[in-house]
Formats: sequence, C-alpha cells, structure tokens
Amino acid sequence: MNVEVFRTDVKNSDHARGLIDIIHDFFPGCYANFDLDDCDHILRIKSFQADINSRNIVDLLAYHGYSADVLEDEVIPEVKSLR
Repeated sequence: MNVEVFRTDVKNSDHARGLIDIIHDFFPGCYANFDLDDCDHILRIKSFQADINSRNIVDLLAYHGYSADVLEDEVIPEVKSLR
C-alpha cells in the first residue's frame, strides 16, 4: 500500500466530498479522504495497486481551483541511549 499526504486550501466539507469523488473517478484503486480539522486541511490518498503520482493529484486539484502541496515525511533522528 502507498500513501501520500497533501496540504490543501480546501475548507468546505461539501467541496471536499466532491473532490474525493473526482479523485476516485480519475484514480481507480485509490482511497482519498480529507481532514479539514487539521490546520493544513490534509488530503490523504492511499493506493492499493500502484504508486501515487503526486503531480497528477496537485494538477487535478488546481484544475478545480484548489492548491495542494505534498507533505514530506518528517524524519526524526535516532536518539542514542546515554547508558
């Protein structure tokens, strides 16, 4: 399974539901959901079949009047034990 997370400017739940339907139509095998309560208005997409083309997702949202940016994984450095 592949997961990609985006920061968006989608704030309306009706618009989010419409975008989810569009994403599901354009990208079969993907599951999308929004977390509009998060300060970044997160769009999370899971794919059970193929890699997720982030550029295509960003372009699709832009076509519908919204912006999206990939949220990079935050790597936390390993802490060595002081023992």
